[in-house]
Amino acid sequence: MSIQTIAWHNHKIRIIDQTKLPLELEYLYLEDLKSLWQAIRQMRIRGAPALGAAAALGVYLGIKDTKAKNFYLFSRELDRVVKYLATCRPTARNLFWALERIRNVVFKNKEKPIPFLKNLIFKEANRIILEDRTACRKIGDYGAELLKNKDTVLTICNAGILATIDYGTALGVIYQAKEKRKSIKVYACETRPMLQGARLTTWELRKKGIDVTLICDNTAATLMQKKRINAVITGADRIALNGDAANKIGTYNLAVLSAYHRIPFYIAAPISSFDFRIKNGKDIPIEERKREEVTELFFKKPVAEKNIKVFNPVFDVTPHNLITAIITDKGVIKPPYQKNIKKLLVRNVHQ
Repeated sequence: MSIQTIAWHNHKIRIIDQTKLPLELEYLYLEDLKSLWQAIRQMRIRGAPALGAAAALGVYLGIKDTKAKNFYLFSRELDRVVKYLATCRPTARNLFWALERIRNVVFKNKEKPIPFLKNLIFKEANRIILEDRTACRKIGDYGAELLKNKDTVLTICNAGILATIDYGTALGVIYQAKEKRKSIKVYACETRPMLQGARLTTWELRKKGIDVTLICDNTAATLMQKKRINAVITGADRIALNGDAANKIGTYNLAVLSAYHRIPFYIAAPISSFDFRIKNGKDIPIEERKREEVTELFFKKPVAEKNIKVFNPVFDVTPHNLITAIITDKGVIKPPYQKNIKKLLVRNVHQ
């Protein structure tokens, strides 16, 4: 299977509408900033690396038709676009990383003419897309070395092709292991309430020819107790400087279970998911979404009483002491994280 989650196509942003999967593979063509904002908010496109690409292309979409005649006016419009996109989802670091990167490259070239700056934004957005494709394959390559032939891996949510450009982080490890001729089986948690594991992960793993079994989220402990899991691999939306990692709600559960059953628990994420300004997971902003995601089955059939109170955080934070290793595009980071994240990653960021 060869698909691209997001791309620039005929002067529009083309995305796969992930709310239609697995029943339909449908593309959306977004030609204005509001449509992109809504697509991100409605999770038609999701996954931290994919949101980074969406944010970068979104800046170009929002600024390409500007009539600004000087840098002052151009920069005001640019900041308006950046601030607007920054309001769509709060947790994924990649989204903000991409916005900051685009803005920084513009301000470094503020003496250049406006048409040059527009083109510069477009080139930088496409560079982010190309870098993600490379980064995910490096993550896969490093991660595959941690798996043995005939291992069985447990994962949650979707950290594959659909969460990136075309390969994946956690699932990229699985794909790379297969390319290295290792036979890997996967158990995929359904991932309530939006069922990204059931709808997306199982879909793309089957397309890739991977042996995958879908489970209810609360089945993980039983599998571990029966010694049917060799490793847990998940993605991450934001990682603090000490190694605390925010990912889909339920990831922390799996980390605790893995520690109890002495199963390796791995996080797979690119360098763009690290937030070097956040010391620990307590400072990671956690998005809460509307109650209907929990009380209604895809907004069509009620599954709870109408006025029931709902707590619906999208992410939880796994403490660094429960993480066996963090697989990045720069290498595998092991404890002590505070020291080794700085050593491996901060050096690369400032190169």
